[in-house]
Amino acid sequence: MASHAAKPGQIVILNGAPRSGKSSIVAVIQDTFAGPWMNLGVDTFVRHVTPPKYRPGMGLRPGEQEHALAPLVPVLFAAVYESIAAHSRLGLNVVADVGHHAGHPPHVLVDSARRLAGLPALFVGVRCPTEVIMERRNAGQPGREGQYVTGSPADPIPPPVLLWQAEVHVPGVYDLEVDTSRLTPEQCAAAIRERIEGGPPPSAFRQLARRRAP
Repeated sequence: MASHAAKPGQIVILNGAPRSGKSSIVAVIQDTFAGPWMNLGVDTFVRHVTPPKYRPGMGLRPGEQEHALAPLVPVLFAAVYESIAAHSRLGLNVVADVGHHAGHPPHVLVDSARRLAGLPALFVGVRCPTEVIMERRNAGQPGREGQYVTGSPADPIPPPVLLWQAEVHVPGVYDLEVDTSRLTPEQCAAAIRERIEGGPPPSAFRQLARRRAP
């Protein structure tokens, strides 16, 4: 049983745009990796933790800096990362899908990284070309109808999609990057497992934590 004296659990943070395939990778990790892997991603907090009137909360898109909920974004991210850190310190593995982007206050990513200090946290960039993102958006997703902006003949790639693609991988400091247009979720998870088991200790969050927060 996990305790305060347990070895810290492994943390995997997946960063990418909506429909880039993060949730599918999370599902494979939870299903196939040894030990319990807790899903503490943004989707979990937005859909099941955040009160409806405060949604999308930390899920605000790039370009929505003036949204009434924008002032809550830093503290919501802080709470998520504190929860991730607490689970890890108790010996539980954590996988989390997030959507850090350049539209967030500049200190949010730095602050998030500092909250994982001393913990084994792998930061993974989940990339996917715009055309594949649009194929997935236009195809829809069962149970999430109307939640994603789709294209039209007059506007095949809506501005929110372009903003996500431009801003989600800034500054682009990762331990590992995967392209879900070329790799299946299982292959992405295998690459993550290989990096955890055979790669050097992760350093992306340590690099980000050393940055000066504005």
